[in-house]
Amino acid sequence: MKNLIILLIGMSSFLAITQEKKAAASEPYNLEGVWELQHQFLYNENNQVSDTILNQNGYRQIKMYSKGKVMWTRFDPKDSNEWFGYGTYTIKEGMLEERLEYASGPMMKIVDTIQVFKFELVIDKDSYQQIDLDEEGHYSQSENYTKIR
Repeated sequence: MKNLIILLIGMSSFLAITQEKKAAASEPYNLEGVWELQHQFLYNENNQVSDTILNQNGYRQIKMYSKGKVMWTRFDPKDSNEWFGYGTYTIKEGMLEERLEYASGPMMKIVDTIQVFKFELVIDKDSYQQIDLDEEGHYSQSENYTKIR
């Protein structure tokens, strides 16, 4: 009887550890943290990268994600407009959806016409891409970020 109890405890421990490892391995990365735009891709009709747009001359764009909230800001020394926004985000079935609630003047004009910003999300531990899809579902352009915090 004692051996049976020890065997059952051992099997239960093994199953619990195995389940925990499977859950950790299948758990997707999340966007929690601070991210900086590295560059952008433009795509051709075959969803292949056709061009890369590098940040130049002091251009910076930062996005912060925390507890379902998103906040971003952009600095472009060649643009006198302020660019920033704040809102909520969700990730469902590989798609990132952002809904801005508050933004700078130029961005609010865009928010008035686009209520929800939807992107295909490709993410790993230290980087992610948010890919714009056209009306036919083809890639049009992406923003490519690396995690800075």
